Amino acid sequence: MPLPDLSAARSSLRHAGLGASLRKLVRRLPGFRRRPATAPHPRVAPRPTPERGPRLTATRRALLYGDVDMNLIDGSSIWLQSTAEVLAGAGCEVTLVLKARVRTERLLEPLAHVAGLRIVRPFEDGLQGAPDRKAMPPAIAVEVLRELDRPAPFDLVVIRGRRLAAEAAASGAFNGRLWTYLTDIPQSEADLDPAAAEGLRRITDASRFLLCQTEELRSFIETGVDGAAGRCVLFPPVIPVPEEAPEVRPIERDRPLRLVYAGKFAPRWNTLEMTTLPEMLAERGIPAELEMIGDKIHADPVDTGYAGRMEAALRRTTSVTWHGGLPRSETLARTRTADIALSWRDSGLDESLELSTKLLEYGSAGLPVVLNRTPMHAALLGDDYPMFAATRDEVVDTIARAATDPAVHASAAARTIAAAGAFTVDRAVERTRVLLDRALPAPPAFVARAHPLKVGVASHDLKFFLEIADHLAALPNVELRYDVWEARSRHDEAASRQMIAWADVVICEWAGPNAAWYSRHKRAGQRLIVRVHRVELTWPSAAEIQPDAIDCLVCVSPHYRDVAIEQLGSDPARVTVVPNAVDDLQLDRPKDPDARFHLGVIGITPTPKRFDLALDVLERLRARDPRYRLYAKSKMPWQLPWVWRDPAERSFSERQFQRIDESPAIAGAVAVEPFGPDVALWLRRVGFVLSTSDYESFHLAPAEGAASGAVPVLLPWPGAELIYDRRWIQPDVDAMADRIAAIVDGGTWDEERRSAQVEIRDRYGLGRVLGQWEQVVLGDSG
Repeated sequence: MPLPDLSAARSSLRHAGLGASLRKLVRRLPGFRRRPATAPHPRVAPRPTPERGPRLTATRRALLYGDVDMNLIDGSSIWLQSTAEVLAGAGCEVTLVLKARVRTERLLEPLAHVAGLRIVRPFEDGLQGAPDRKAMPPAIAVEVLRELDRPAPFDLVVIRGRRLAAEAAASGAFNGRLWTYLTDIPQSEADLDPAAAEGLRRITDASRFLLCQTEELRSFIETGVDGAAGRCVLFPPVIPVPEEAPEVRPIERDRPLRLVYAGKFAPRWNTLEMTTLPEMLAERGIPAELEMIGDKIHADPVDTGYAGRMEAALRRTTSVTWHGGLPRSETLARTRTADIALSWRDSGLDESLELSTKLLEYGSAGLPVVLNRTPMHAALLGDDYPMFAATRDEVVDTIARAATDPAVHASAAARTIAAAGAFTVDRAVERTRVLLDRALPAPPAFVARAHPLKVGVASHDLKFFLEIADHLAALPNVELRYDVWEARSRHDEAASRQMIAWADVVICEWAGPNAAWYSRHKRAGQRLIVRVHRVELTWPSAAEIQPDAIDCLVCVSPHYRDVAIEQLGSDPARVTVVPNAVDDLQLDRPKDPDARFHLGVIGITPTPKRFDLALDVLERLRARDPRYRLYAKSKMPWQLPWVWRDPAERSFSERQFQRIDESPAIAGAVAVEPFGPDVALWLRRVGFVLSTSDYESFHLAPAEGAASGAVPVLLPWPGAELIYDRRWIQPDVDAMADRIAAIVDGGTWDEERRSAQVEIRDRYGLGRVLGQWEQVVLGDSG
């Protein structure tokens, strides 16, 4: 993986007015991915609360619409059909709105018997005023959706299509409720120009989730769109559960070889070239037939004669049978009678971030598939999958080899069958239930209150509280408002007094001047909850907090619970431990191939983070194997004025950067990247997360690393053993290096990381911790 660009580092140094020697050092560092210097941190400000009516039952109501014509059978219409089934299967009451007048019921008939699903036909039902139209453009579609939403707002609004999503976001009517599925977006850095990125940012800001078909698409969006990290979730293609379990079937030798293709007909899908394959195989002495299924022939604006040539080839080519459009069940039935499926495309699509649903359906039918070798396909089927092909001659060679060598045919079929098993409706329903529970938690016990519970959050910095706030805001019969302090000690006192008058419960995130102010001004009967991390106990404002006014003091670790009780004089009965949470849903992503050789540290400033010890670990490991590298993600010392004013801190930083640049043992093996919200994406490259600090309140980094599938390795800072299992804690840097090398050399990295992942998810998974926060905030609010 290439090391990141250094331009942002040089810019930061120039603005900091640093000396020439340090500028020279940092210019030569491997680190820093480019990020706009003026971009705000997307996790600091509160996110908008979704506007919807009170949800007093566990049933979720979903509005579903795609900029898709359900009269035509292609990947997008199959997606809409499948998504309706998945949402209903996950327990939603689903209202599916159609884009076009219904000319055929082929895709709608299977939905007629889905419990909890209602189909709205805007033209036939008179919901829009343009009877001469055949289909709704995005702007009219959004108005129809708003008309359906007004009487009783839906809990989630699932949409597909970039232009549609832009209209929906611009309307503001569904902010915070949109689950937006995007594939028709620029899919390369070169194509994602500033205007496109800004358009996607506006869609992102309005969406609760961005539904991404593949991990590759999620990574691309998170990298290119501000605010997308944390909102992108996987929503892979869905295929029906086969009536019979797929099995590897040998080719029958007493008949022609049967090939099959189902889908749209388009130049870059190589469908015209496919019609020549039976003749080319016959020249090899292999009789073959090709069945082609689909009714969507692409009208190419560049090659205007393509559609005519394609239809002529479908109708007139010997050994080619064109079935036209068929219902999905019939398509799958015909597919199962074939020997080999075709998903071979133009090489210009090799960088696509989408995964073909048809490829998976072929696997569910037990068929091997001829397709291009791409990183995505290699990850899905294995790098040694035997039926990759790029050119037409390679396709013919591959088919001939599979037709004459039963082992090749059987091996390829077994791979596609195994891959398809992860994309069934049942698996999609499981994934969707997780998302629904995250976005729309079940009603708490006090749901029958006559009035909503009013919860206020007061803080100068919400970066560690946003998931908690999102959860509280999503609870039925809860209203959430913010008192956002301009700085740690600066606030609009009138706004704070309004919060005092309004709220039933006030949460002070950070036990700073906000906690001191609210502890002096809370009104009778109002509950005050204060969360203390660690650093606040060193602030002068700690002495101003009135502990008797705090109904619940929340600490993130057992060690600092004891410290807080002693320093603040709090009643132990009013102090509880709620650990920091890890977003296990977001963090659990595939690792890069060489991740086991990659160490990671999150936060290298200030000095007590002991970045020098992380470099020591790297140095010892590289003495054994030069493949080890260290990735650091952190704010830089010059970005923190209170650090940079300290000569000792500046000196420490300069020594570490100089060591990175000049030490032969680690030169070129350290990448330093800026702090940001893209931790889940960044952790894909990391196999071990280090914690080398002198002290921490909790240190979320090892937990996030473990949730991502990396192995945590810690030094024994005070209280570490109360948060992390002792097997992850080593006495010194030599032992840390020995432990890492033993895991890698012994081939147990996968076993160790999966063990750590399960442990951290069970202890600190976001769902578990949010449940604890519910009890703290809402427990006695009946």
